Amino acid sequence: MKLHELSPAIGATKDVKRIGRGHGSGHGKTAGKGHKGQWARSGGGVRPGFEGGQTSLARRMPKRGFNNIFAKEYTVVNVSDLEARFESGAVIDAEALIKAGLVTKLLDGVKVLGNGELTKSFTVKAEKFSETAKSKIENAGGKIEVL
Repeated sequence: MKLHELSPAIGATKDVKRIGRGHGSGHGKTAGKGHKGQWARSGGGVRPGFEGGQTSLARRMPKRGFNNIFAKEYTVVNVSDLEARFESGAVIDAEALIKAGLVTKLLDGVKVLGNGELTKSFTVKAEKFSETAKSKIENAGGKIEVL
């Protein structure tokens, strides 16, 4: 097989519909737009979500709950992740978590959760700790520092 013999699989490509190129093309005169009206005009049509004047779906749906714009959003890390990625005696902070690939985006800080088992002792520095994470880190002989 040579480079010039390659071609796409059958059915993988379609011919372009050349509209407005005369009667012989089958798409001449009105170019597939019909006669007059909103859709025949240049720039015609309606915005996305418009339903012809009927109240749009977004406005018909009920509003639920409350979105606190001042709420802090933390990146979460479990103690099982720390156990798997770090050696005993390590000092774990946001920089170390990023380097280890456990965290990509810091948001408003790091929160350590207590999911999993912990046998190694660490010094963990983070903005927040769950109660189970605190107890597991301290029971394993580690220390926590709230930033």
